[in-house]
Amino acid sequence: MSALVGGALFSLLAAAPPAAAAEAQSIDDLFGGPPPAPTRPAPKTAPTTAPITAPESAATPQAPVNPAVPGSALSEKPLPESAPSTPALALEQPQESRSEPGITGFYQNDLAYTYAGKKHWSRFNNTLDLATEGRTAGGVAWKLGGRLNYDPIYDLTDYYPSAVRNDQRFEAMIREAYADFSAGDVDFRVGRQHIVWGEMVGLFFADVVSAKDMRQFVLPDFDMIRIPQWAARAEYFSGDFHAEGVWIPYMSYDDIGKPGAEFYPFKPPAVPGYQTIIAKEKRPTGLDDAGYGARLSWLKDGWDVSGFYYTANDASAAFSRLTLPTTITYQPIHKRIHQLGATLGKDLGPMVLKAEAVYTRDKLFSTLDPLDADGLAKQNFLDYIVGLEWSFPQETRFNVQLFQRWFPNHDAGIVPDKTESGVSLLLSTQALHPRLEPELLLISSLNRADWLAQFKLTWKMDGNWRLATGVDIFEGPANGLFGTYDNNDRVYTEVRYSF
Repeated sequence: MSALVGGALFSLLAAAPPAAAAEAQSIDDLFGGPPPAPTRPAPKTAPTTAPITAPESAATPQAPVNPAVPGSALSEKPLPESAPSTPALALEQPQESRSEPGITGFYQNDLAYTYAGKKHWSRFNNTLDLATEGRTAGGVAWKLGGRLNYDPIYDLTDYYPSAVRNDQRFEAMIREAYADFSAGDVDFRVGRQHIVWGEMVGLFFADVVSAKDMRQFVLPDFDMIRIPQWAARAEYFSGDFHAEGVWIPYMSYDDIGKPGAEFYPFKPPAVPGYQTIIAKEKRPTGLDDAGYGARLSWLKDGWDVSGFYYTANDASAAFSRLTLPTTITYQPIHKRIHQLGATLGKDLGPMVLKAEAVYTRDKLFSTLDPLDADGLAKQNFLDYIVGLEWSFPQETRFNVQLFQRWFPNHDAGIVPDKTESGVSLLLSTQALHPRLEPELLLISSLNRADWLAQFKLTWKMDGNWRLATGVDIFEGPANGLFGTYDNNDRVYTEVRYSF
């Protein structure tokens, strides 16, 4: 195994550009000057006049929803974002030529070694992501994209149970498959698509439509964990006003993997005299279980404000309990919730202000009460977050966010307190070198010593190649959101080629 990993690392490093001189005289000799822009094949053009492709809706990178609360959905480390923006389809005007469909995408290799607890190689994943898009002669824009994942770590070791190996060894999926068209003043997008309503940097609360691949928790980048929805979306624009409606007839849910996986989210305590069983996840589908919602946005005097309502079966699973004389069976289930939310953003000159608030009804939480019939308590709660970001020379960013979750009718049997508070801090810079970007992200509960620290160093080798290395550290109590993974501290490398 070590020989395989060593060979892989050697081949990846060999792909890097050679140093400018035999002996490095400066940091530029090691890493080169400022990275050029990514290169892509030049599109072939045809003399036919047709509208150009509508751009994909703006997607704000995501990360954990309220890391202080067990059961929250979490996501990725942020990318630069200088000012508030509202996602939109916004079809552009026709041009004098149209591009023939081409292939874009990326290849990425992820290698990780878990050094806490029982030490082991935990990841050697290879991802190929491909997409193509175009427009028909009738003016309908379209996009089709897919992804392949293969991780030989599950073939080369016997560390994981067979169910985990079968689930995470190989996967092929459709990522996007949609068509864009217009009818009067309304734009439509129909098919498998990303729908992003949250606009916070680093954390998300208002991105309630997205499902996520949680099999690596929140550690991969946003574009690796977000799951699109099969949906119909309509958008209307009038000056500074924007209205959006979505209908999801076939729901996508968070992918939590199988019991025994590195980041399986539910670890019930053993009960003497009982066998613990985790049953197959129950994922409701069909028109009766469709999700739907609407979002209204305004841009006034630099203030970007929106409000929304969304209802669907909860994308994150709750674990229902059934107790029999000799067994305790838990089953992941998804029940309908209702969410009412608002967002705002404002460029204040030296800093950018952003805030979000979401009130959720009927979400299920696991309860510690042994007399509860199904082990679940239905709760209503309010999430809210306020963030400030400062930008400095040399692509240096500092972001701080304070957030809370408040239960107006708190059930004493659930793990979270009546009010759960947390903070996140992000610092990234290119002050050392324009090709090197160190980044530090800290997310912590303020109720207890439960936190996650992520350090990442990225080397932008050229416009298409990116190499990164980093460490992820978990700390906290066994029932904490991060502390439950205290034995999963890891070091990793990441290589991506975009085309």
